[in-house]
This record gives sequence, structure tokens and C-alpha cells, in this order.
Amino acid sequence: MEFVELIVVIVVKVVVVKVVVVKVVVVKVVVVKVVAEEVVKVEVVVVKVVVVVVIVVVEVEVVEVVVVIVVVVVKVVRVVVVVCSSSSSSSSSVVVVVVVVVIVAVEVVKVDVLVVKVVVVALEIIVVVVVVVVVVVV
Repeated sequence: MEFVELIVVIVVKVVVVKVVVVKVVVVKVVVVKVVAEEVVKVEVVVVKVVVVVVIVVVEVEVVEVVVVIVVVVVKVVRVVVVVCSSSSSSSSSVVVVVVVVVIVAVEVVKVDVLVVKVVVVALEIIVVVVVVVVVVVV
């Protein structure tokens, strides 16, 4: 009886991409002060007319933060090959069993603060199990 176990080591690819785009606040303050003085003399009385105009403009532009994290994990776990042979004078049988397990996990997280939107597409897991049994009777 021969027991052969082939462990194909885990292959992990982690790709982290962080793109941070920040448009900082822009504040514009415009102050216009116009003073107009008119002096009106009516007999003895002096009247001053003062006109003051103040304009304040505040513009706040968008603050945009985009964080994109991409994690790709590919795992190939344990390929097991079992070879059983019984040696007898009449017949010998060979049994081969192959088990392949493939796990693919993809996680994409995108956070967009501008629209206050969180999009999470997580854990697409594909599991493929292939069992091949070959019996050879001689």
C-alpha cells in the first residue's frame, strides 16, 4: 500500500490598492465695504448719510474620499493521491483517488464618501472538488 500525499502550498495574492482623492475645502470670503457720505446742510442741521454694503461669499467645495481595497485570495489546498495495491497471486488492483479543492475568494470594498455610498461585494467563493477514482484490476 502506497500513500502519497501532495500538499500544494497555499497561493495567496493580496492586492491592496488605496486611492485617496481629497479635494480640500475652499473658502472664499469677499468683503466689499462701500461708504458713501453725503453731507446735507439744511439751515443749521448737518445730516450724514452712510451706506455700508458687506458681502460675504463662502464657497465650500466637495470633499471626496475614495478608498478601494481589492483582496484576491486563491487557495489550492491538498491534492491527495492514494495508491493501494494488493499483491496476491491471483489478481492485483490499483485504486487511484485524486481530490482537488480550489477556493477562490474575491473581496472588493469601495467606500465613496461623496455620495455616502458603501458598496461591498464580498466573498465569492468557488469550491471545486474533483474526485477521480480509477480502479484497475489486472
